[in-house]
Amino acid sequence: MEKENMGSAMSSSIAPENGIAIEKTKRAEEDPTSPHKPLKARIDVKHPNLTMLGLYLGAFLGMLSETAMNIALPDLMVSFHIGSGTAQWMVVGYMLVIGIVLPFTSLLLKWIPSKPLLLFALAMFFVGSLISGFAPGTSFGVLLAGRMIQGISTGLVLPMMFSVILEVFPLNKIGAAMGMAGLVVMFAPAIGPTLAGGLIGAFSWRAIFFFFAVIALVAFVCASIWMVNAYKLTKPSIDALSCITSIVGFGGFVLGVSLISDFGFSLPVIAILVVGIAAIATYSYRQLHMDNPVIDLHALGIRQFTVGALIVMMNFGITLATMYLMPQELQNGLGVKVALTGLVMLPGGVVNALVSMFAGRLYDVVGAKWLVRGGLVLSMIGVVLLMLAGPSTSVAYIICAHVILMIGIPMAMSPAQSSALASLPQHLSTDGSTILNTMQQVVGAVITAVATILLGAGQAASHSGGKAMAFVTGSRWGFTFALVLAIVAFIISFGLSKQTSTDDASKR
Repeated sequence: MEKENMGSAMSSSIAPENGIAIEKTKRAEEDPTSPHKPLKARIDVKHPNLTMLGLYLGAFLGMLSETAMNIALPDLMVSFHIGSGTAQWMVVGYMLVIGIVLPFTSLLLKWIPSKPLLLFALAMFFVGSLISGFAPGTSFGVLLAGRMIQGISTGLVLPMMFSVILEVFPLNKIGAAMGMAGLVVMFAPAIGPTLAGGLIGAFSWRAIFFFFAVIALVAFVCASIWMVNAYKLTKPSIDALSCITSIVGFGGFVLGVSLISDFGFSLPVIAILVVGIAAIATYSYRQLHMDNPVIDLHALGIRQFTVGALIVMMNFGITLATMYLMPQELQNGLGVKVALTGLVMLPGGVVNALVSMFAGRLYDVVGAKWLVRGGLVLSMIGVVLLMLAGPSTSVAYIICAHVILMIGIPMAMSPAQSSALASLPQHLSTDGSTILNTMQQVVGAVITAVATILLGAGQAASHSGGKAMAFVTGSRWGFTFALVLAIVAFIISFGLSKQTSTDDASKR
C-alpha cells in the first residue's frame, strides 16, 4: 500500500501544470512524439527544492542585508561616532565587492564544483556576520571588513541560484522555480526594514548580524546535505587581462556611482567613472572575441534574453529606489518611529511573497507578456500613490500604496526573468545568469546613487512646510524616477514573446 501511494505521488509530481490526467501522462511517456510528454531536468535529483534550499537561504541573506542596513545606519553613526558619508560605506562597500565578484561566478563554476563553491560562499557570510557583530565600538574598519566579506558570498550565490535552477528543474517547471527564486529576491528587500527595525528596537544593531550568522549556518548545513555538483568542469584557460579589466571596470563603476551622492561629480569621482567605463568596454570587447571568455556575452545576442534582462533591470531599480526612499520618508517625513516603520512595510512584504510564487506558476501557463505588462501598470499606480503622500497622510494610505506596488513588482519580475533565462541554450545558462545578476548589481548602485541625489535635490528645492515637507518633496523626486523606470520597462515589454516555459523548452 505504501508503495502504491509513493507511485501515485510520483506520477502526480510529474503531471503537467494544466491538470492533464495521470493516464494521459503515462500514454505520453510511451509516445515520444506526444506533445504532452513530460520534460526531464538536465540533472536528475529526487527533491530539487531541497537541492536549492541552501542557495535560496544564501540569496535571501544577500538581498535581505541590502535593505536591512538602511535602517541600521543612524544607529551605526551614533555607536561609532561617524558621519553619514562614512556610514554609507556599509552599503557602498558591500555593493562594491558584489560588483567585483559577480562577473567571475560563471568562470569559477567551470573550475570548481558547485557544491564546494556554495559552501565556501555561505561560510564567508557566516564569518563576515560574526566579524561585524563583534566589531568593537571604536573600530568602524572591522565592522566594514566583515560587511565586505559578506559581499563575497552574495556575489557568488545570486548567479548560482538562477543558473542551478535551470539544471535541476524540468524546463516546463522553470516558471514555478523562478517564482520561488523571485520570492527570495523580492521578499527579502521588502521585509528587510521590518526585520531590522524589530531587531534594533528589541536589542541593537548587532542583533542584525547575529541573525545573519544563524541563517548562514542553517544554509550551510542544508547545502552540505542536499546540494549537488550541477556542472561538468571544463577548466578553460584564464585570461589575466580579462580578470584585471573586470575588477577595475565593474568595481570602479560601482564605486564611482556610489560616491556621487557624497562628493558629487568632482574630478576624482569623474576619473573613477571614466576608468571604470573604459575598463568595462575593453572587457566586453575582449569577451566577444575570445575562444574561452570569462563571461560569454553572446547571450545578449538572443533577443528574448536581452528584452527580459532589461525589464528585470528596470523592475529591480523600482524596487531599490522605493525600498530606499520609503523607510526614510516614513521616519523623517511622516514622523513614524523606527520599529513602526518596519510594521508599516510588512503587509506589502507578505503580498510580495505570495505574488512572487503565483507569478512564476502563471508564467508556465500563459507566458510572460501580459503578466509583465499588468505588473508594470500596477507598479506605476503604486508609485504615483506614494508620490501623492504628504506629512499628514495616514499610515493606512501608505500601506495600501505599498501593497499595490508589491503586487506589481513581482508580477513583472518573475516572468521576465524566467523568460530571459529559459530562452538560453544550455551552454549559455551560467553565463546568462551571471550577466543578469551583474547587471542588477551595477544598476542597483546607479539607482541608489540617483535616488540619493534626487532626495537631496528635492529637499533643497523645498522652501515651505518645514523639514518634514522638505523630506517628502525629496522623496517625491525619487519616486518620480521610479515611475520613469516603470514606464521605460512597460515600453520594452512590447518586445516580449507570448511563449510559455513549455514553448521555450520545445525549441531547445
